[in-house]
Amino acid sequence: MKDLIEYPWYYIVKSKDGLSQGDFVFSCPILQPFHDTKKEIITANYSEYDVIIMSQSCDIINKKLENVLVCPFWSLSEIESENPWFHSNRNKEKLRKGNQPNYHLLTKCTLENFELDYIIVDFRDVFSVPLNYLIEYSKKQEERLRLLSPYKEHLSQAFARFFMRVGLPVDIEPFM
Repeated sequence: MKDLIEYPWYYIVKSKDGLSQGDFVFSCPILQPFHDTKKEIITANYSEYDVIIMSQSCDIINKKLENVLVCPFWSLSEIESENPWFHSNRNKEKLRKGNQPNYHLLTKCTLENFELDYIIVDFRDVFSVPLNYLIEYSKKQEERLRLLSPYKEHLSQAFARFFMRVGLPVDIEPFM
């Protein structure tokens, strides 16, 4: 087996370093509005999610957007306990190979104070968080975990593939 160059997946940044695509934000407050038709009022549910930033770094740095796209993530062990689909090594291998478009698998993190099992990013639930709010909220954490290149671009590409899928009304018949 040939020697592999060490190519780290993660880095720890200080909160003053600013936000970037691939930054992990733990316990991020998310408001989800809903309309109560009986009362004719719009209210919101408050939840906290561990999320990863999906918006492009250049847009965040240059404040070219008002809202940042984030996706929730879970540890593989956490999601396994709630969803039997993840118990199968065959399905885990689908994740690893990128053949399950609604999820993206990231490797374990072994950095001190940020130890994480395999990470599953869920593209089915995308949230939008006001940029200025996220900047201020992220300052509450002295340090933040960041996914490094080329892994964050790989995540971004998987995200794009999930959203650009096209379901055909009539498919080509199988050859077998």
